[in-house]
Amino acid sequence: MKTSQLRRVLGKWSLTSLGIGAIIGAGIFVMTGIGAREYAGPALALSFVFAGIGCALAALCYAEFASFLPVEGSAYAYSYATMGEFFAWIIGWDLILEYAMASGAVAVGWSGYMGKFLNLFDIKFPFWLMHDFFSARQALSDSVSNPTVMTELQNHFTQISMPTIAGIPFAINLPAFLIVWFVTMILIKGIKEAASTNVIMVAIKVSVVVFIIIVGAQYINTANWDPFIPARASIMGPLGDTHMAYGLLGIVSGAAYIFFAYIGFDTVSTHAGESINPKKDIPFGIITSLIVCTILYILVSLVLTGMVNYKQVDINAPLASAFSSVGLKYAVFIISVAAIAGITSVLIVMLLGQSRVFFAMSKDGLLPKNFFGKLHTKFRTPYKANLLTGTVVSLVAAMTPIHIIAELVNIGTLLAFVMVCGSVWIMRYREPLRERAFRTPLINVVAPLGMLFNFGMMLSLGAHNWERLLFWLAIGMAIYFFYGRKHSVMYKLGNGGK
Repeated sequence: MKTSQLRRVLGKWSLTSLGIGAIIGAGIFVMTGIGAREYAGPALALSFVFAGIGCALAALCYAEFASFLPVEGSAYAYSYATMGEFFAWIIGWDLILEYAMASGAVAVGWSGYMGKFLNLFDIKFPFWLMHDFFSARQALSDSVSNPTVMTELQNHFTQISMPTIAGIPFAINLPAFLIVWFVTMILIKGIKEAASTNVIMVAIKVSVVVFIIIVGAQYINTANWDPFIPARASIMGPLGDTHMAYGLLGIVSGAAYIFFAYIGFDTVSTHAGESINPKKDIPFGIITSLIVCTILYILVSLVLTGMVNYKQVDINAPLASAFSSVGLKYAVFIISVAAIAGITSVLIVMLLGQSRVFFAMSKDGLLPKNFFGKLHTKFRTPYKANLLTGTVVSLVAAMTPIHIIAELVNIGTLLAFVMVCGSVWIMRYREPLRERAFRTPLINVVAPLGMLFNFGMMLSLGAHNWERLLFWLAIGMAIYFFYGRKHSVMYKLGNGGK
């Protein structure tokens, strides 16, 4: 792998800005609803603290991991160069899950806010075209016993019931399906990645979040915070599965669920080669951006659960719905537009990242190069990988409840962070003299704590998510041993290029 000479121009505040810009995105607009309603209640604020600590520990380890190769790249590229092919395959396969499911979750969130935006202009769609079957079934079931839910549905949709095909009820999240394909077509034609600063975008996103906090605080009903930590309860999801929530366990489970809101902090780590003083500025940028975002997230969660009782929080567009419930249409407009724009940009990054992982793994021979590495003759983009990704993600977004998708994102991401913390710890002893642009402070404390915090959040996600993760990893192992290992560049070099 070729290392480029990067200009060291980024100071600690530039790195902090990059971190905030990468962190604040779809998560805060989308995940807070289910986090409060189905996991932690008003104590979601404490979940953000717990998740923030886990992120900070993992990020410090990731910074050293990235500084081995001070060029842009993913955890897959770093692990391949430092830990070898098999470890890289696990990371790469895990990243495929993370990017695909994150794209699906983001698309579902986009659909929810687009629906709220269109409702402002009295443009309504049938209920069954805005929700997957399982979420639609649960909402209709809730409406039977809760007149408030039925009134809410009637106010926002032209048709409440689901149509049937051959006697089977049918529902699909059409906006989520379409936005995935819209972005996929853009990526096939190619996009230019700007290298300019993102300070303006950061200012806009932070301003909207601050707007939510300041305006929403005026409509807080403190009775909604009582009890702040609700008693433990069994919650039934759209698929009919149940999980324990609320109480202290709910806080940890909530942290694992809203972990999605912190994804992106590793962006700071990848700029070690461009930092003026990486040993000081990288940890400053990571910790400061995480502290700023954690404070903002805590305040947003308190506003949300203060404006609306946690049991009535909308899971599709929680923040816009909260302001709609108090009649602030102008606020719904501002939040919806900001969310739609921000979520669209995140979707582009996620789908682009997915194709990059496919492309990188195919170049190393771990996946078929004639498919995943095939470039379009005109646009010079990996169009086959984009089409496959678009097909899978669009179907997932159209047919799967958002909390199922988000949990898969989180458990996959947490696994990657556990492995990063462990690998950096191992590499510090295996190659102590290796040059590093940044060294994780107190490695014997930070690395094991990072593994403990993130693995603890993984455990709280429940057996169903572990089964899905293990099933995904089993598929990955089968592909690696039956195809990847025998076709990899490393294997061919070891066998004289055969």
